[in-house]
Amino acid sequence: MSEKVNVNERKDISDVVISTRIRFARNLRDYPFPCRLSEDSKRRVAATVREAALGGHSTLSDRFRYIQMSELTQEEAVSLVERHLVSPEFISDRQGRGLLLLDNESVSIMINEEDHIRIQVIRPNMDLDGAYDLADKIDTLFDEQLNFAFNDKLGYLTQCPTNIGTGMRASLMLHLPALKESGAMGKISASLSKLGLVIRGMYGEGTDPKGSVYQLSNQVTLGISEKEALNNLRDIAMQLITQERAARKAMSGNIAVLDSVYRAFGTLKYAKLLGNDECMKLLSYLRFGVEMGIFENIDFDTINHLMIEVQPATLMKNIGKKLSPQERDCIRAEVVRTALLHKQVPANRRLGQ
Repeated sequence: MSEKVNVNERKDISDVVISTRIRFARNLRDYPFPCRLSEDSKRRVAATVREAALGGHSTLSDRFRYIQMSELTQEEAVSLVERHLVSPEFISDRQGRGLLLLDNESVSIMINEEDHIRIQVIRPNMDLDGAYDLADKIDTLFDEQLNFAFNDKLGYLTQCPTNIGTGMRASLMLHLPALKESGAMGKISASLSKLGLVIRGMYGEGTDPKGSVYQLSNQVTLGISEKEALNNLRDIAMQLITQERAARKAMSGNIAVLDSVYRAFGTLKYAKLLGNDECMKLLSYLRFGVEMGIFENIDFDTINHLMIEVQPATLMKNIGKKLSPQERDCIRAEVVRTALLHKQVPANRRLGQ
């Protein structure tokens, strides 16, 4: 079994691991699954879950705010997806759905998505144990006040059979530019499916890996404990980290790759217009350059943050108004330029040294 990853180990692998997510799916015993709920029943479920969270005795209760999804603008709703706080499916039909959001946005609880309750905890870097412990505490808070649908043989009952059992999905967000560039991701994806894991795009199922960012998750929830699932995910992630670093080392002397990295830095620092897809690709190259030690004074957190802040709906949410595509491209470029102000290339790496 893998050992618990400590803080220093998490820091050492932040060149590949961007963030950790733990998600629990839970349903109330006395109600049908959300797909069979009437609008009135959805409101009652939302009210029940909201009261359980806000009226509980946990120190977290006072830190949650409740968001009625139907009251959000389209930009505000899509921004929640871009910030990985809710799923794309959750905003497809916002009627009768609610969101409990912790003040620092590390915890979000979707109400009436595919299941009555989706508890989600996000932590930076690799912190599977820390994210799981917090999700488990919140799950216990609800369990003390709500009657969950549970079967002694099957475990937690969920609308989708693939979630029955623990109801837990654990994910790691990984930056894998070298493996993508080498064309290895197809073979890796096929191998992972045989091990009970899946690797997808930045926003989960059916999405593209923008900026070479992938989401690695467990698939098996029945017949396995939460800890076993976490250890399996951790072990496979460490293997991917080793492969990615080996691929980077092999590419480190490739003049075409280095050219792309330096061009990305120059474009991001001086461009007046940046499209979203272009920006994500350039930020991926910039992160690659930081990983290879080319750039000084640029940290992973800055790039990780930019990858979220440059998304279309989040840009408009932060500005507070609708923007045309060109206006978004202009503001996106300004946001990136400001973040990279005074960032330089080390002297010993200039001229391709």
